[in-house]
Amino acid sequence: MSRQVVEGERAPDFELPDQYGATVRLSRLLARGPVVLFFYPLAMSRGCTTESCHFRDLAAEFTEAGATRVGISRDSVARQRQFDAEHHLGYRLLSDAEGTVASAYGLHRPLPGLPPRRSTFVIGSDRRVRGVIRSELRMEAHADEALRILRADRPQAPG
Repeated sequence: MSRQVVEGERAPDFELPDQYGATVRLSRLLARGPVVLFFYPLAMSRGCTTESCHFRDLAAEFTEAGATRVGISRDSVARQRQFDAEHHLGYRLLSDAEGTVASAYGLHRPLPGLPPRRSTFVIGSDRRVRGVIRSELRMEAHADEALRILRADRPQAPG
């Protein structure tokens, strides 16, 4: 198993298809500002739906923080498209069908066949990881904590 990416490191760049088959490259997304990259085990499962819908419901807060939300799993492009259509998620879902990106971030489990670990990375426009959220059971913690990290990272206006 590869070592997990931690806060302060440069995030591995990658290129994957989204739910519409369009190629998405992390470094291009970062040109517009921070990215919140969340890995989830299985589209349309109960926990992943809860997590993904919470990211959807906080769209205004992520926009205010200047961040782009991106979900990623080993699901196919077609399944990601179905997941988005059923839940009106409104952000990109990437298909890491071969698990290469999850591996680059160190998210594989020791037992073969299990999906990558549920983890969220808050990545600054300089590709530095600002924070990592790892919780398998607290689905809403991923979006909530990502927003806390984004808000803490923003320069404060003089008062």
